[in-house]
Amino acid sequence: MPQSAEKVLDHSLLFREPEYKEMFAKKRADMENMPAAEKVQETADWTKSWEYREKNFARESLSINPAKACQPLGAVFAAAGFEKTLSFVHGSQGCVAYYRSHLSRHFKEPCSAVSSSMTEDAAVFGGLNNMVEGLKNAYALYSPKMIAVSTTCMAEVIGDDLQSFIIGAKEKESVPQDFPVPFAHTPAFVGSHTTGYDNMLRGILEGFWANAEVTKNETINIVPGFDGFAVGNNRELKRILDLMGVEYTILSDVSDQFDTPSDGEFRMYDGGTTLEAAKNAVNAKATISLQQYCSTKTLQYAKSFDQETASFHYPMGVAATDEFLMKVSDITGKEIPEELRMERGRLVDAMADSQATLHGKTYAIYGDPDFVYAMARFVLEFGGEPRHCLATNGTKPWAKKMQALFDSSPFGAECKAYPGNDLWHMRSLLATEPTDFLIGNSHGKFLERDTGVPLIRLTFPIFDRHHHHRFPVWGYQGGLRVLVTLLDKAFDTLDAAGLEPGGDISFDLTR
Repeated sequence: MPQSAEKVLDHSLLFREPEYKEMFAKKRADMENMPAAEKVQETADWTKSWEYREKNFARESLSINPAKACQPLGAVFAAAGFEKTLSFVHGSQGCVAYYRSHLSRHFKEPCSAVSSSMTEDAAVFGGLNNMVEGLKNAYALYSPKMIAVSTTCMAEVIGDDLQSFIIGAKEKESVPQDFPVPFAHTPAFVGSHTTGYDNMLRGILEGFWANAEVTKNETINIVPGFDGFAVGNNRELKRILDLMGVEYTILSDVSDQFDTPSDGEFRMYDGGTTLEAAKNAVNAKATISLQQYCSTKTLQYAKSFDQETASFHYPMGVAATDEFLMKVSDITGKEIPEELRMERGRLVDAMADSQATLHGKTYAIYGDPDFVYAMARFVLEFGGEPRHCLATNGTKPWAKKMQALFDSSPFGAECKAYPGNDLWHMRSLLATEPTDFLIGNSHGKFLERDTGVPLIRLTFPIFDRHHHHRFPVWGYQGGLRVLVTLLDKAFDTLDAAGLEPGGDISFDLTR
């Protein structure tokens, strides 16, 4: 065998060795019962036709590779943004392993979350005993300051009542009576991770704000929303607000939790919104969400305390950042400083410098509704055309808003939004109406290989590239980062074409 202690091969090289190729061929011939290669290719080609596209878009009862995750993932993410908070998911261990691994693979950091380890008996008789024992163990073993409880499908299907379970667990002294245990019902079979984020954040605020006596102050609350670039974005957000001299509280700040330094000390918890700050946030004059579709219930709850509310769609690019800063300035009375104005000018200058490269390029974009809206808006700003905009967790009102965005620009004439569709639909779109680039997450690499449309990774999850989340994509500085990412892919694609025989005419040193 080619693998030995003296010659260790990576799997990508190992499985190309003759021994493995022969083994794979034998397995296909003896065990897979595959039809002839010609028939496979014929079928594959047909699935890229207009005829198949119509059949694909006609399906109603099946999702294939949806561009979303389930509610509890969002709940775990939201809870991770609070000081020494442990996520406790009422459900099976396998479900929680998925949430932990999903976040760890993206951020390249450990993600702490425990489960009530429900099995068959709990599915039949209810999970109260699991809750009592689970909270007791979690409190004793991991010393959190708060345990945030959410649910999975199993607990929801059998109708477990979290509030009564938590009260019962406290009566049995699993945790002290005054220990904060906020909760949210987050059934995985409806909504998405953005819904779960919203439910959990509201649940945490309800735990602190219910029956609170409000004394108004000049602070504003910021809700970042579910964001795969949260490490870089939240730090950029704080820099911007500090420059403006604004008093603020970020509700769920995961920037330190998912970016702990290697200094010889293990931190199970790091950073996050302090519990005292979360409690005092009820006194804020306003709550602003940077992702409207992640925060509907949270903003409604903040509004019930007579707070002014406002929401945005992932402030990326020039106009979106303008709107966010002007709103903050309007609410707080703070001027937008010269330093930010200069950053704006530099972004506009960079866009003008690269106009010839990006103008007229076409894009397919998928992801969460707020991200897709923001990305399409930025693409339109530099003269690109976001032809296919898809959000599995997008709604018809979202699609209507997207259409209004397309109608606002001469470059949006041939663009269309696809709410509720999945990445198999996107495959049909790219096969029948190819675009120059595809923008989304790592799952798009299979579309890239299948359709030949280059993928630009700009949203959660990014599993197959490292450290993107450490750099902001919000604000003017973030816009510059996004612009460079798009340009790099455009130039790489151009250079790759120049490597082909006869293509060296455009293999230029200066771009």
